[in-house]
Amino acid sequence: MNSEPMSYHTDAHKYTTTLPVPTPSTILLTAGNGKTSMRIAEQLHARNYHVRSGVRRPHQSTDTECEEIYFDWYDANSYEAALEGVQAVYLVAPTMDLQPERVMNPLIERALAFGIRRFVLLSSASIAENGPLMGKVHHFLNHHAPEWAALQPSYFMQNFTEVAHAQTIRTVGKIITATGDGKVGFVDADDIAAVAAHLLTDTIPANRGYIITGPESLSYTEAAAIISNVIGKTVVHQSISEQELRDHMIAAGMDSTYAGALAGLDHAIRLQGIEDQVSNTVQEVTGKPARSLRQFIMDEMNKIIQPSHAAPPS
Repeated sequence: MNSEPMSYHTDAHKYTTTLPVPTPSTILLTAGNGKTSMRIAEQLHARNYHVRSGVRRPHQSTDTECEEIYFDWYDANSYEAALEGVQAVYLVAPTMDLQPERVMNPLIERALAFGIRRFVLLSSASIAENGPLMGKVHHFLNHHAPEWAALQPSYFMQNFTEVAHAQTIRTVGKIITATGDGKVGFVDADDIAAVAAHLLTDTIPANRGYIITGPESLSYTEAAAIISNVIGKTVVHQSISEQELRDHMIAAGMDSTYAGALAGLDHAIRLQGIEDQVSNTVQEVTGKPARSLRQFIMDEMNKIIQPSHAAPPS
């Protein structure tokens, strides 16, 4: 966003203006300690934007470019202070909520009432507009927000180095899924953040969804071979049944309904190929190519070899 006058319209809104588009004084990032929000904050900070990170446990800081503020999706009383003076909002759904629209859409309505125009939603390549989970929020934005974008990334490469598969790679040399030979367009969270930072600040609003992937679609068996080659340790893919995966996640403490939903995604990857796609979004939006899985593992291999510490809850 900058101070140049502009005129535009969309089919959904037929909205036209010749008013200057203000440079945002504040951009609100929900899930401020989350994987993408932290990276977006760093990128926006480098471009001299003021970032407000919405977290459940804020820390006091004298940083004038990035502040933390109390925000909880399930506490509507936290919305007003978080939205005050904001020009754009990055929306990340609350974790393990199968109906996030119940809290996210009211926040968007409140933001619109505050005069906030720009919204960028983190959704998933597996979820279509008006589909389950973030699909309902995607649909709501398309019909109510004057300026919006829905990020639809494939699975994060960081799953191999920070969470999920990282522990089993280190301890037993395995990646365990129910995806079979299904392929995934694994994408680096840094690339997702770069796309988000542009869409939060570009002068012309996107008003569309963006499938975001890495440069190639790979099966977990192929990913395991790449990891093995780079780190010099044998890593294999063990494909189990959807029910076995669900049971593993429940045993690890996950809610049974949510575990079933995640296991169902692996099932759809295996039988329907819902993640077998490659897009040019990173290059298109940022002007830079997406990082490959091989390059990512080469850059981040120490996180596989040595345990990493998870980010604090947001």
